[in-house]
Amino acid sequence: MNFSHEKDPGRNLTGIAIVVALHVLVAWGVISGLGTRMVAKVTEAVETKLIEDVKPPPPDTPPPPPPEMKTPPPPFIPPVEVQVQQTGPSNAITTGTTERPQAAELQRPAPPAPPAPPARPPVRTEAVADFNTCAKPEYPRSSQRNEETGISTISFLIGVDGRVIESKLTKSSGFRELDRAAQAALTKCRFKPAMVDGKPEQAWTAVQYVWSLD
Repeated sequence: MNFSHEKDPGRNLTGIAIVVALHVLVAWGVISGLGTRMVAKVTEAVETKLIEDVKPPPPDTPPPPPPEMKTPPPPFIPPVEVQVQQTGPSNAITTGTTERPQAAELQRPAPPAPPAPPARPPVRTEAVADFNTCAKPEYPRSSQRNEETGISTISFLIGVDGRVIESKLTKSSGFRELDRAAQAALTKCRFKPAMVDGKPEQAWTAVQYVWSLD
């Protein structure tokens, strides 16, 4: 049994014919400039273009102010002509006064106001002791035996009701026993209060008591 493959001569010739036909087409294309066109097409496809940078739009500008609205002028109305019929020249004679205007009288300055009277000082009266309301100061025995005499001056603060609020020795008689006896006795007296314009007022008043052996 023969396992060798026999070659088909018809198929080989057909392949050779196809290869030869392709080579002929390529040669014809090179000669006729087909290759140049293809290179040009490839070059056009690869060609690059520079694109300019797009500038940003300018910032928003404020809109222009609206136009001023001016009021139209009022319509012109022609004046109405009035015809006055003249009845003839009038012979009336008007007399004008020739009196001169009287000159304005000069205004004299007003006399100055009289000065205000000086304020009246308040009327004041001092407090007075009413000795009928109290006992007379007793002469101390030691002072009487020693024949002590003098004047004791004592000040009293009198209230609006006439009562003694406070007392103090203003001037001594020279003897303590006489001063104490005068102050103790006169403090029990009632007083007529001091008056200012007829109204009682609290005030100080001085009382002198004379010590004498007669």
